[in-house]
Amino acid sequence: MALSRIKKNEVLDEVSGLLDASKLTVLAAYAGTSVKELQELRKSARENSTHVRVIKNRLVIKALQNNERFKAVDTSALKGQILYAFNSEDEVASAQVLAKFAKTAPTLQFVGGISSEGAFISADDVKALALLPGKNQLIAEVLATLSSPLDGVMNGLSGNLHALLDGVEAKAKA
Repeated sequence: MALSRIKKNEVLDEVSGLLDASKLTVLAAYAGTSVKELQELRKSARENSTHVRVIKNRLVIKALQNNERFKAVDTSALKGQILYAFNSEDEVASAQVLAKFAKTAPTLQFVGGISSEGAFISADDVKALALLPGKNQLIAEVLATLSSPLDGVMNGLSGNLHALLDGVEAKAKA
């Protein structure tokens, strides 16, 4: 069923808003994926603040061309049945969600991605991004690295303090 001009404009506005807000938009071909599998993908994506939409490529191309930041994006890969995963909170979450889903549904294939700066990213680069830890995990790792010298000093001091207390206790008993 064809969309009316008003409905197309609404979809165009929505896509423009999603592209503007998204830190990374991942594109994946989904030909051969069942409706039930796509519903499962949408459900798991929502848990990670990722918004998955199936949108006509023509409308996405138009939304990209209407936005100054995305005008230079190569749209030659936007062919066939493509779904778009948007995430405005985490740079790699949308790639991770689709990569995890692709393990159980091999019909899903990465096509590429669009960065928040307006650059097209190849499918191989998107796969590499999917292997990176998420933002929260990276923050936790940095904090652990920064606090490790302090932890080492504290452990060393508490060990010496225990040895000193043991020595004092042994002298007191003697």
